[in-house]
Amino acid sequence: MSQTIENRYEFIFLFDCENGNPNGDPDAANAPRIDPQDMHGLVSDVALKRRVRNYVQLARGNQMPDAIFVEHATNLNRPIAQAHESTEGGIAGGDKGAPKKKVDLARQWMCKNFYDVRAFGAVMSTGLNAGQVRGPVQFTFARSVDAILPLDISITRMAVAEDVKGAKTVADMMAWEDKQPEEKLRTMGRKSLIPYGLFVAKGFISANLAEQTGFNDGDLKLLWKAILNMYEHDRSSSKGIMTVHPGCAFCFRHVGTDTDLEQRKREAKLGCAQAHRLFSLVTEGIHRKNGVETARSIQDYDLPTLEAIRTGCPPGVEAHRLSDLI
Repeated sequence: MSQTIENRYEFIFLFDCENGNPNGDPDAANAPRIDPQDMHGLVSDVALKRRVRNYVQLARGNQMPDAIFVEHATNLNRPIAQAHESTEGGIAGGDKGAPKKKVDLARQWMCKNFYDVRAFGAVMSTGLNAGQVRGPVQFTFARSVDAILPLDISITRMAVAEDVKGAKTVADMMAWEDKQPEEKLRTMGRKSLIPYGLFVAKGFISANLAEQTGFNDGDLKLLWKAILNMYEHDRSSSKGIMTVHPGCAFCFRHVGTDTDLEQRKREAKLGCAQAHRLFSLVTEGIHRKNGVETARSIQDYDLPTLEAIRTGCPPGVEAHRLSDLI
């Protein structure tokens, strides 16, 4: 079995969206999320973690120990009950007031068998209590480099979905269709999109929290794969073309500087530099090229190189491309 990670990490990656809706806001008729003060686009941390979950589910077949706890259209209390059923004492009459030892056993079972619980944590006290887990892997909201232009576009829907009153058979529905003028069997629809947006996503991995969930080196490698491929298996007409760019996906690995090996291990877990300082090594190198007023491709930007990032790294921190770690 892989060893639990022993280093703190920060990671940052660039992805873009072309003629699509990167993350709709249900409170705004599913329009692309924006910061209303400066019109920069936003993609929620929840949306990013969902794509990681989806990739892991496809890559590992949703089989333990890399099963996914937060699945689409499922009851979260079912795997929590399974955790109690599979550990010492079983399910004690459906009683939610399980003793602490029993809750701890169920929590450990969930961490062992579900990738997203090991990585992101979970609240598992919604039914039979399996406790709460604070995950070592955390994402922030992704934010676009430039302001975006949300568009609301009208489309023609070439059919209708009418609830025909009194129709009890297919023949009744066909008879209704035959009586309708052709224009009554068409309708209008709408699609929300942005022409283009380049987004920066940031995240953190705590070695101290990884000890508590068992997040290990194999899990870390799978996370890097999931980030690089998260949109390759999430295609839809609403998303347009979304791409994570491997050449602009980096992580910072804290390794320590002390000559004493034990002290260096402690440094590697706690970290040797503030996260914002490391992220700035990437973000300060992103600029629209001279003469480009409106970006429509990642090619319209000057981007930081790994060599430049490594030059700016403080002592005790290594910079890597995610693609070099898988």
